[in-house]
Amino acid sequence: MRKYNNLFRPYFKNAFKLNYINNQQYSSLVLSNQLRVVYLHSVSAISYCGFVINAGARDERMDQFGLAHFVEHMLFKGSKKNNSKHVIKHIGNIGGELNAFTTKEETFLYSICLSEDTEKAIKLLSNLIFCPLFPSIEIEKEKEIIKDEIDLCESIPSELIFDEFENILFQKSELGHNILGRKCNMDKFTSQSCYEFFNTFYNPKNMVFFFYGETPSTKIFHLAQKYFLENKESFISIKSRITPKIISSQKKKIEKKLNQSHIIIGSRGYDRYNEKKIGLYLLSNLLGGSNMNSRLNVSLRETHGLAYIIESNSISYSDTGCFNIYFSCDSKVKDKCINFTYKELKKLCNKKLNTLQLHIYAKQLKGKLGIENENKENFALRFGKNLLHLNKYDTLSNIYKKIDMLKSSDLLEIANEIFDEKKIFQLIFE
Repeated sequence: MRKYNNLFRPYFKNAFKLNYINNQQYSSLVLSNQLRVVYLHSVSAISYCGFVINAGARDERMDQFGLAHFVEHMLFKGSKKNNSKHVIKHIGNIGGELNAFTTKEETFLYSICLSEDTEKAIKLLSNLIFCPLFPSIEIEKEKEIIKDEIDLCESIPSELIFDEFENILFQKSELGHNILGRKCNMDKFTSQSCYEFFNTFYNPKNMVFFFYGETPSTKIFHLAQKYFLENKESFISIKSRITPKIISSQKKKIEKKLNQSHIIIGSRGYDRYNEKKIGLYLLSNLLGGSNMNSRLNVSLRETHGLAYIIESNSISYSDTGCFNIYFSCDSKVKDKCINFTYKELKKLCNKKLNTLQLHIYAKQLKGKLGIENENKENFALRFGKNLLHLNKYDTLSNIYKKIDMLKSSDLLEIANEIFDEKKIFQLIFE
């Protein structure tokens, strides 16, 4: 690699740093403007590449609720080098895709295209992420689009209830509001609002560029130098995040005049740096994973015929987490469903899994993760996200080892920490 060190030394803060993922070599480096570039080879005719920015809904002030998502939309509305129509034609004419989405803690902007069009995609992404214009005429049009998106979300209780649950779980904190924001805030957004948020968070040190495809790493690093170094240097103006305070558990009911009841039962979980999160993922999967023999699916659906949809989730943020169980059912049987759910949680708190059960549930989780890992788009996004927050990628084989190391006593301890009824929150839409 020495010859490449000499070639790129004027441009890169660090020379190639080699790592290994699932026995594949991946490369990472830091450009002189402090942008991290990570590369992983894939035998595929398709390239997946883009930016993940360490900025999301929790980084907004109260008067900015919805702005992170709004800025993400506005990135498509033209740059100093491309107007909005050019952006659409540029990626559409090569049969590629240009996507973006906002979470509580990240914003993703990425492209999927044929390998032969990789440079075109990188050039377009660079223009959008570094040189947006936020034109006023486009801002006014996009406000109406996002208001429609808010209306749509509010009309789907199975989606809305998750936002409302986190509003309750993390109330009085930046995590405690939904990503889309409020219509009343939307009316206040201007070009200046967008630039203020953009200039605070969209700087190279606060983002990662990821690439997953068959284009050689040397070419990707050359393209990174060509298109990313001409843009702004890093500066430090990033708002620090405050961990949400622990609050007393609550049970809340919201009248929605629905044909069915929608229920979420859950609590705080573990942050992404806590090794116990693997154990909680396993418990969540055995309770309401996609497998048909998950405990709640067997209890609520197969045995008693009370509910069609049952799922359990565990989400890890940078400093806290969220565990939840969701199901919908006829309002007449909601109390039965709730009681059966608490019964399953109590079982996990009171009785260790035996050796056979632990083996089966560990195998189920590994199977689920293995299948999810086959989706190359999701894999590329997780790859970028992990490098952003952890500066490494926790390989599938390494995760499997952590799952195999779990003991029944570990899971009993986790269950009593997370499923303690005194810590459980409950929300009902009906």
